[in-house]
Amino acid sequence: MPAHQPQQPQPQQPQRPKAQSQSGPQQSGPQQPGARQPEFRPGAGSGPQSAPRTTTRNRAEQETMVGGPSARRSRGRGPGGPSGPGGGEPPKGPGREDERPSWRRFIPSWKLVVVGCTVVAAGVFGMLAVAYANTPVPLNAQDNVDDQGSVIYYANGKLLAKLGVKRTPVTYEQIPRAVQDAVIAAENSSFREDSGISFSGMVRSVYSTATGQQVQGASTITQQMARNYYDGLSQERSVQRKIKEIFVAVKLNKQLSKEQILTQYLNTIYFGRGANGIGAAAQAFFKKPVEKLTPEEGAYLAGRIQNPGEFDRQEKAKRFAGTEERYVYTVGQMAKLDPAKYGQLPAKSPKSPKRVSDRTKDYFKGIEGYMVTAVLDELESTQGIDREEVDKGGYKITSTFDKGLMEAAKTAVNQHTRGLTQEIRGSLAAVDPRNGRVVAFYGGDDYETDQWNDAFMSQKQAASAFKPYVLAAWLDNGYSLRSYLPTKSPIKMPGTTPIKNSHSFRSPAIDVVGATADSVNTAFAKMGEKVGLEKVIDIASGAGLNKSRLDDALNRHHFLITIGSSQVTAVEQAGGYSIFANQGKHFKNHVVIKVVDKDGGVYAQEKKTPTKVISPEAAADATVALQAVVKQGTGRNAALYDRPVAGKTGTNDANKEAWFVGFTPQLSTAVGMFREQCKTKTGKIVNPVNDRCPVTRGTSTKYNDQNPYSSPFETPLGSNFQGATYPAAIWKTFMTEAMKGQKVEQFPPRADSGMTENLAPKPTPTPTATVDPFPDDDSACGLLDPACNDDNVSIDPNEQGIPEDDDGMMGGGTNPTQEATVPDPIPSRREDR
Repeated sequence: MPAHQPQQPQPQQPQRPKAQSQSGPQQSGPQQPGARQPEFRPGAGSGPQSAPRTTTRNRAEQETMVGGPSARRSRGRGPGGPSGPGGGEPPKGPGREDERPSWRRFIPSWKLVVVGCTVVAAGVFGMLAVAYANTPVPLNAQDNVDDQGSVIYYANGKLLAKLGVKRTPVTYEQIPRAVQDAVIAAENSSFREDSGISFSGMVRSVYSTATGQQVQGASTITQQMARNYYDGLSQERSVQRKIKEIFVAVKLNKQLSKEQILTQYLNTIYFGRGANGIGAAAQAFFKKPVEKLTPEEGAYLAGRIQNPGEFDRQEKAKRFAGTEERYVYTVGQMAKLDPAKYGQLPAKSPKSPKRVSDRTKDYFKGIEGYMVTAVLDELESTQGIDREEVDKGGYKITSTFDKGLMEAAKTAVNQHTRGLTQEIRGSLAAVDPRNGRVVAFYGGDDYETDQWNDAFMSQKQAASAFKPYVLAAWLDNGYSLRSYLPTKSPIKMPGTTPIKNSHSFRSPAIDVVGATADSVNTAFAKMGEKVGLEKVIDIASGAGLNKSRLDDALNRHHFLITIGSSQVTAVEQAGGYSIFANQGKHFKNHVVIKVVDKDGGVYAQEKKTPTKVISPEAAADATVALQAVVKQGTGRNAALYDRPVAGKTGTNDANKEAWFVGFTPQLSTAVGMFREQCKTKTGKIVNPVNDRCPVTRGTSTKYNDQNPYSSPFETPLGSNFQGATYPAAIWKTFMTEAMKGQKVEQFPPRADSGMTENLAPKPTPTPTATVDPFPDDDSACGLLDPACNDDNVSIDPNEQGIPEDDDGMMGGGTNPTQEATVPDPIPSRREDR
C-alpha cells in the first residue's frame, strides 16, 4: 500500500506484485490527476514512524510501466505534470534505464543490423545478377587484335621484306606444352582449373582502384584475353570496367575451351621487340618457329609478358636484371606447377637462355627500299590497299623482282659511271615481254638517302628511241619495209619547226630498214604524216606510254613527236618495246604477281590476257628493222655475242638525254641517262648531296622544301654521250648477265607484209663518192641556243652511225668479225662515297 492515500476516490486499478527492496523509497502506483505524493526528505523525523518505505520495482516492471498508456507525457503542468509519472524529468538514480549515455540511444539493436545487412546484400546480389545476365558475350574481335604484318617476296619466293605488325598466328597444337606451362605458371597457375576469375586478384584490384591506386595485376589469363581480344572491353582503369571484365571472363570460360582461350591469348599478347603473339616472339628473340622453343626459352618469353616495353628498354641499355629476375621466378613457378616435370629446371637452368641480337631490319634502305616502295605504290593505285592496310592486313605479296638481276642492274650502271660527275644520273628497267613483269630496275643506290626512283619517276624525252612506235604504226597501217622515204633535209612540216637530219646522205631516198638503222629524222616525220599522228599515239599508248604526256607533246610539238619530243620513263620504254618481242601483244607493266590475304584466299593476281597493239606481221617486220640498228646501225655497241638483239638508240638535242632500248625474245631493257645541275636562285652551281640538290644550307633556317636553297636544272651530258655510247655499254653489261644460262631464242622471220608506199622516189643505183663520216654539225640549235631548253623538243642531231674505221672509244675497227668495244668497266662513283 502507498504511504498516503489519495484524497479523491478513483477507479479500482489492478495491482501488480511488488518486490521489497532494502533501500530506496517505495514508489506508489498511478495517481489521480493533480494528486501529489508525499515528499521524501532524507533524515526527516525520527523513529520507525518517520522512516520512509523503501520498496522498489524491478527493471522489468519499470520497463512495463514506461511502456504503459500513461508513459512519456509532455512536460509542464496539467495532466501528467512535473510530479506525475509522465511529466517532468524522470527521477535519476541507480538502476534506471534513462541513466544510459545519450549516444547509445541511436545504436540499433543487433537484430536490426542483421536485417539491414541482409537486405543490402540481397539488393547488391540482385543488381549483380541482373548486370551479369545483361552483360553480352563478346562476338567480335577488336579491330587490331588479329593484325599481322604483310610479307613481300621476290618472284622466286624468297623474302624481300616484312612490313607492319609482327604477328605469326599459331595453333594450339603448335605451341609446346612446356611453353604453355611456362605462361600459365607465370601469369595464372590455376588457369586449367579456375572458372575464369581469381577472387583474390579481383579483391586486390577492386581495392586498389577504390583507394585511388593503380589497378594491380593478378587478372587471370581468361580476363586478359577478354580484355585484349574482344571488342567492347575498354582499357580504362575503373571498377565498372573490371566488373564487366569479370562477367565476360566467366561467360567465356563456359563457352570456350581452355585450349581456345590459351591459344587466343598467346596469339594476342605482346612480348616486346615489336612481336605480338608467341609465334612472332619465337622469331624475334630466338629466330626459330614456336614448335622448336625449349622450356627455358618459353620461361623467358613468359616472364616478359609482365612488362615487355620496359624490359626492352632495360635490355637495350645492357641491364638484364629485370628479365633475369622474371625468368628465375617463372622457372620456380613451373617447378611448383609440375614438380615431376619441371622440379629440376631451376637448378638445371638457373640463367635465361641466349637470345639473338635485336636487329630490326630497315627494309627502306638500299635498293630494297626502291623495290618495296614500288610494290606499295602499285598496291595502292591498282588494288586500293594502302600502307596502313599492308601493315596490319597479313598479306602475302609476290613481287616480280629477281634479286640477282636487281644487283646486276646496279652493278652495270655503277660500273660505267664511275669517275663521272655526280650530276649525271642513269636509269635502267628490264621487263619480261611475255607477261609484263618488271624483273629488275635501277633507280638509285640507296633509298634511305635518295627516295627518287629514276626508273619509274624520271620522265625524259625519248628522242629517237621513240621512232619504233612510228615504225609500228607504219607497218600496222599496211605499209611495208620495202617503201622508200626521203633523206633530204630540212623539211617543213605543219605547225613544226624545220626537221633536219644529223648528216647528209648519198641518196635522196632510203628504205624503211635503212632509215631505222641510220635513224633518219626526215623519214620518220614523213611516215608519221602518212599514217597520222593519232595512229602513232594510239600505238605508243597501247604499248604502255602515258597517254596524257603523248597528247601534250602532240599539242605542243606536233610532228616533232615522231622523233621523240614526248617524255617517257625507263620502265615505260622497256615495256613499250615488248610489243615487238611478243608478236604485237602487250601486258601492262607491273611489279606484283599475286596478293594472298591472311585467310589464304587470292586477293589479286596479275592479268593473264594481253592486249593486241599491232599485228604479229607488223611486229616481226619491225623487229627486222630494229635488228639492223644493232647489226649495222647506231646500236652496234649493244650486240651480244651469242644471241640476236634488236633495239634503238636515242639522243636528244644538245645531248641532254641519251637512250638505248633493246630486247631479246625473253627480256626488254631500257637504259636512260641525263644530267641535272643544282642551281641556286642567283645562278650558283652547287654539288648534289646523295644525288639530290640540297634544300637547306648549313644551319640557316631560311631554306626549306617550299623555299629550297637549290633546284635541279637539266643540262647537256657532254659531247661523248650518245645512245650508242654509255647507255649501250650499260645495256650490254646488264643483258650479258641477264641472259646467262638462258636458252638462245630467235626472232620470228621477216613477214615482209604490207604494200610498198614510197614517200620518195626509189633511187637509181649509181656510183657515188664516199660520204664524209664527220660532217659539220648542222643541228637545229647549239648547246647555248635558248631554243634548246626543256620547253623545246629534240630533233636528234647526234643519231649518226659510227663508221667502221672509227677506232675511238666506241669504235669497232675494220674487222667485221671483231666484237664492238664498250667503255672500260669501272667501279661505282656512289659506292665509293
